[in-house]
Amino acid sequence: MVNIFEVPQPGNDLLEKADKVRWASIKISQTKNQNRIKALNFMADYLEKNTKEILDANNADYLSAEKKGISKSLLSRLKLSKAKLNSGIEGVRKVGDLADPVNQVQIKRELSKGLILERKTVPIGVLGVIFESRPDAVMQISSLAIRSGNGVILKGGSEANLTNTAIVNALQQGLSESGLDKNAICLLTSRKDSMAMLKLEKFINLIIPRGSNELVKFIQENTRIPVLGHADGICHLFIDIDANLEMALSVALDSKIQYPAACNAIETLLVHKDIAPAFLEKAIPLFNSNDVKLIGDKKSVELGLDYEACLEDWKTEYLDLILSIKIVDDLEEAITHIQKYSSKHTDGIITENSNTANKFLNVVDSAGVFHNCSTRFADGFRYGFGAEVGISTQTLPPRGPVGLEGLVTYKYFLKGDGNIVDDFSSGKAIFSHKDL
Repeated sequence: MVNIFEVPQPGNDLLEKADKVRWASIKISQTKNQNRIKALNFMADYLEKNTKEILDANNADYLSAEKKGISKSLLSRLKLSKAKLNSGIEGVRKVGDLADPVNQVQIKRELSKGLILERKTVPIGVLGVIFESRPDAVMQISSLAIRSGNGVILKGGSEANLTNTAIVNALQQGLSESGLDKNAICLLTSRKDSMAMLKLEKFINLIIPRGSNELVKFIQENTRIPVLGHADGICHLFIDIDANLEMALSVALDSKIQYPAACNAIETLLVHKDIAPAFLEKAIPLFNSNDVKLIGDKKSVELGLDYEACLEDWKTEYLDLILSIKIVDDLEEAITHIQKYSSKHTDGIITENSNTANKFLNVVDSAGVFHNCSTRFADGFRYGFGAEVGISTQTLPPRGPVGLEGLVTYKYFLKGDGNIVDDFSSGKAIFSHKDL
């Protein structure tokens, strides 16, 4: 792993860009709610006007990436169909429908006569977002940043440079048309800049990495800027002895194949030993017919799997049509396995026993714990956040899909009438600490 002092220093061009974003973020943090909503609508309008240019750019990126032999999972994330683009545009508009996260009063308290304390939400400032392959992420992140009064510096994977540039151009046109500073959204395209931005602690307030385990760990180890993100998406689904068999098959299949390149797709299926024969009898042909390669422990192989798993399989995020299966004796063994190998992203259980479900949900320490539903629901859009800038698997907040609420912090505002601390020391004044 590269040491932080080996990361290149930012050049003058990058410093100039970062400074423009910083000043734009200060200006946008002072705008009214309706002006930020107006900006999102203009951004969506210009994405629609530039649909052909964006899709043409994406097609060129895709063909180039395919020739270079990029993995199927990255190609899947790179591809931007018209339907996917339209969904992204609609997502930009829907972010405008969400409640304003800025200037929300969390605490209002009279400390003493004439001395009023407020805690209010404020934008974070400048977000630095580094991601791989996902051009639709540009729309999600930019809309959330503008809605929450932040500026954003984006660095996507080089395989999506043409697409990202076309999208950002449209978004900047929309910002300018709405009357806001287009510099609030900045796109970097060189690898040198993406590394050097890790040293922009005077300009960037939060780094959000979206990508491979290696990318996230590199960023976490090579910057002094706070980092929000997850390094792995190793998700589990446990099929309990009291599971409805048809439900278990349906949910397990969806959790794996609906979008296998996503971080919320399951990589390991845990099956209670007493339901394993009946479950695998139906699951094996079902997964095989959907081109899923099944790798299992010795007990699973004895029940019909073709490939035996090794220790490394329980630690692997495949992001592909590959699924590890392990047969466990009971709920406790399932939880123990999850606690050992889970990345604390999303883990689920299928059971009709409410006591078993509640124990699983309460004990498993992941950002998302699901009962009788697909892990693919772990998503900011599906949670009603409008979109997400990423998913955090850290224990401290924000945790899970990070939408608008995760992009604001707070400040304490104290207004007085000539109050001095010495009056409280001498007994001339007393604290009332009365919530208003």
